[in-house]
Amino acid sequence: MNAMILESLGDVNPLQTPLRLVQRPEPTPAPGEVLLKVTRRGVCHTELDEIEGRTPPPRLPVILGHQVIGVIVESGGLPPQEQLPALQPGQRIGVAWIASACGACEFCKSGRENLCPQFKAMGRDVDGGYAEYMKARADFVHPIPDSFSDSEAAPLLCAGAIGYRSLRLSNLQDGQSLGLMGFGGSNHLVLKLAKHKFPNSPILVFSRNPEEREFALSLGAAWAGGIEENPPQALDSLIDTTPVWRPDVEALKCLKPGGRLVINAIRKEEKDKDALLRLDYPAHLWMEKEIKSVANVTRADVREFLSLAAEAGIRPEFQEYELRDANHALVEMKRGKIRGAKVLRIA
Repeated sequence: MNAMILESLGDVNPLQTPLRLVQRPEPTPAPGEVLLKVTRRGVCHTELDEIEGRTPPPRLPVILGHQVIGVIVESGGLPPQEQLPALQPGQRIGVAWIASACGACEFCKSGRENLCPQFKAMGRDVDGGYAEYMKARADFVHPIPDSFSDSEAAPLLCAGAIGYRSLRLSNLQDGQSLGLMGFGGSNHLVLKLAKHKFPNSPILVFSRNPEEREFALSLGAAWAGGIEENPPQALDSLIDTTPVWRPDVEALKCLKPGGRLVINAIRKEEKDKDALLRLDYPAHLWMEKEIKSVANVTRADVREFLSLAAEAGIRPEFQEYELRDANHALVEMKRGKIRGAKVLRIA
């Protein structure tokens, strides 16, 4: 099979191609796993973090990729004494960022397997979907509603699901104001979701890119401005998806007393850490403002969001690329050339 493989960490730029197209044997599913033929997979900013060394180091060499849509080819059978979902060959399923968790710790038992110390990430700890075939644990895959095309469904599995979790953690109530810092693959879905769940809440978008600001307004944002602009009103909640610290410092100034900043990012870039030195307690944190991080997603996040998105008719905006053009898609993402999500066509 064709696969794009990461063999070493390094910078992502037009002169460097971190992913190499190779031929690999098709994987063989073990008991409790399914083999799927991949049709689409979303390109995620987390993959930039993996390649450039900002996440826990991936297993090398590794096939990156979560946000995977595919069709079941075969099953490895059931492991002893385990009940798995009824999955059939030919069924369309999705694979998200969470590849597995232990199932026995306090976090797994309370439905918070995203915090499990044995959490394994798809495309980092195990081979993912930058390939024509991949395998996955049967209890960590998700049936895809018929209303979505493959390209529409792929970004929902991570960008959409983590946006859903971020919105829940924001504690927003209908009529309260919501800010979105950065407007890429995740926050454009948060805007659509928030307008559905909280129709009376104004949504204000901050982005360095004028085209993204225009895009936000076209989707119904009440206001869109630059990262350091003062919004027309203070915010009850704000969700940040940027890879740097400076927007968070700016965001805290915009919150109302008691407001909450939710940071939806696995890592922030070290080159921007000096921005934290500008954190001023009275201006940024006084009056019981809160900062909340988002760690991964649970299976429930993915399944609840897929159901909600199907019910509400939420569709991502996306651009498509061929598998062999994955490096180009990553470079464009790093440069901020984003309108919605980026999707690789695999088959």
